[in-house]
Amino acid sequence: MRVKIEEIKDQGLQLKESLSLEQLRAALEGSGFQATEPLAVSADLRKVSGGVLLKAQFTERVDTQCKRCLTDATLTLPVSFTLNLVPQSLARGEDVLDEDEVEEKDRGHGESGGSFSINDTDEEVFDGKVIDLEPIVREQAILALPMNALCREDCKGLCAQCGQNLNEKACACEAKSEDSPLARQLKKLKIQS
Repeated sequence: MRVKIEEIKDQGLQLKESLSLEQLRAALEGSGFQATEPLAVSADLRKVSGGVLLKAQFTERVDTQCKRCLTDATLTLPVSFTLNLVPQSLARGEDVLDEDEVEEKDRGHGESGGSFSINDTDEEVFDGKVIDLEPIVREQAILALPMNALCREDCKGLCAQCGQNLNEKACACEAKSEDSPLARQLKKLKIQS
């Protein structure tokens, strides 16, 4: 999934590429998600302002465990993203800096998120000659994963007392009243409007 800059003509370049199941599984390793099929990526690259504008989309299908009821869940995640790919020579409007120079430059210049400025979150730096789409697609596939995966939106979860999956049937547990010291104090609070 490598694109040479000279391949991108004035009208742009449309690509249909794929990320193999093995590559995707390696990228998701340790995430709690298991890829079920390769990614079919549609990408549009256009030269703009010395860089390249990348618009891409794919649909990611993964298996995981529901966070509420602990059953297996299959998720279909549509992903679309836009990135401004900036050559290293134009990155931050100057020549490439070493780590000490980057730290010095970032001090006192607003918010930063680690090694990049918050304003640069939609930018990706490349060598100026070849764009490797594979790491970009892998990163976007990871970013698309939900923090709390559910088998369905209205999942009722498990009973906190007996562990019954409430999606399958209701349990016979009585509703337990919260009678903790904190609950008693909260009941005494009066909200003024």
